Amino acid sequence: MTRKLAAEFFGTFWLVFGGCGAAVLAAAFPELGIGFAGVALAFGLTVLTMAYAVGGISGGHFNPAVSLGLAVAGRFGWKDLVPYWIAQVAGAIAAAAVLFAIASGKAGFEPGGFASNGFGALSPGGYSMQSALLIEVVLTAGFLIVIIGSTSKLVPAGFAPAAIGLALTLIHLISIPVTNTSVNPARSTGVALFAETAALGQLWLFWLAPLAGGALGALIWRVLLAGPDSEG
Repeated sequence: MTRKLAAEFFGTFWLVFGGCGAAVLAAAFPELGIGFAGVALAFGLTVLTMAYAVGGISGGHFNPAVSLGLAVAGRFGWKDLVPYWIAQVAGAIAAAAVLFAIASGKAGFEPGGFASNGFGALSPGGYSMQSALLIEVVLTAGFLIVIIGSTSKLVPAGFAPAAIGLALTLIHLISIPVTNTSVNPARSTGVALFAETAALGQLWLFWLAPLAGGALGALIWRVLLAGPDSEG
């Protein structure tokens, strides 16, 4: 179990440091040209690379909503859920702390939102709480369907990380303007601790919606899509 938790810690660290780092360090400079698309790709690449690196040890969740969804789908033991969540949140906080230490080394640095998630005044596009809740539930559900489906016996082995990484890229392309994209409570928690906004006060939504969406996606797969030849 120690190796699994270490893998989840480092995988989540990489996701937050790479994805949020692209937003904080690179997207802050328009002349670099990465924009929303570059940040979306960075998040997808973090999952893809770390899924190949340590996915064979822990399953490559890196996300409390994914762990919950896989438990609902019968792919993950309920007894391991809380330890995985602790490792994931710890990895996210560690990554945010390192990112903050690097970013604050620039003269005049102001954390601002620090790549945190939000709705209303904290939404990049000014979207409401209801919009944020709905998009986070729907996209996390879709993410779980991709994860469970791409790791089923019906799919050739070895391609799941690519599908999952591309799915996360697509998710960010859709929802960065709405919530700055969470679909991952650990990712939301780590950076919210360092933001100079009301991000912590809105953090409840970025736990509730992804967890609900993860469970919903798993139920959709289990009830409507799974068959005896698709269990993986």
